[in-house]
Amino acid sequence: MTVTELSTTRADSRAYKVTGPRVLRAEWAKFWSLRSSWITLAVAVVLLVALGAIASATYSPDAASQGGSAGPGSGDQDAVSLALLGVTFASLAVGVLGVLLSAGEYTTGMIRSTLTAVPRRLPVLWSKAAVIGPVVLVLTTLGILAAFQLGTLGLDGEKIALSLGDAGVLRSLVGAGLYLALVAVTGVGLGVLLRSSAGAIAVLVGVLLILPGLASLLPDSLYDTINPYFPSNAGSAMYALHQSSDALSPGAGLAVFAGWAALSLVGAAWRLLKSDA
Repeated sequence: MTVTELSTTRADSRAYKVTGPRVLRAEWAKFWSLRSSWITLAVAVVLLVALGAIASATYSPDAASQGGSAGPGSGDQDAVSLALLGVTFASLAVGVLGVLLSAGEYTTGMIRSTLTAVPRRLPVLWSKAAVIGPVVLVLTTLGILAAFQLGTLGLDGEKIALSLGDAGVLRSLVGAGLYLALVAVTGVGLGVLLRSSAGAIAVLVGVLLILPGLASLLPDSLYDTINPYFPSNAGSAMYALHQSSDALSPGAGLAVFAGWAALSLVGAAWRLLKSDA
């Protein structure tokens, strides 16, 4: 009887052992069970498609030559910069989603149950990032491609019209999707680091939108040196079709922005290990 009980106990312990794939599956189920995930992802994709298509449909060569607003990409206005007009707004949506995925558990108190089930803690953080990153990458890239394809209809016959086969176009569109995925991962890191949805969202918005403007108050020599390395500027270099002389290359922009995302995760990992839930 003793041998039988020991065998049963060992079999049960193996059956319920906490493993990386099981934590990942749990976070996947948790992510899709939240209404905010569906709503925020839908908002991000709609913004990408609608703003990109509208910008292309309403493009006027005369307005552009008279100083009309350009898209988010560096350099002259082109079909890619018009298609990517919604990236800034979508980045806020997916960044907020990343924050809610992590900091939301601290708000509801669910984090205690999560860390009780996964006492090693760090697999929870890695799984959250591993879930939201690919999901945002796939969905936003599809939205960006849709915006570009719809934009080609509005730009038919215009000088700035481009196709997916033109040099650098596909790289720019995929780079924008990768940028948004890294923004979402950064949101996860900030949410765990600060443990406050409002605080993490404020920091995310400040770093992406406000910090570059404040840095313009610095002396010109210092500003010109550090400006390309701000998260939003490094991110925009990832998907710009034409690179300005003072901007990073797409590869360097990816490396810098990935470093910012990794820094947020490192800070989150340290806080997760050192502080009580």
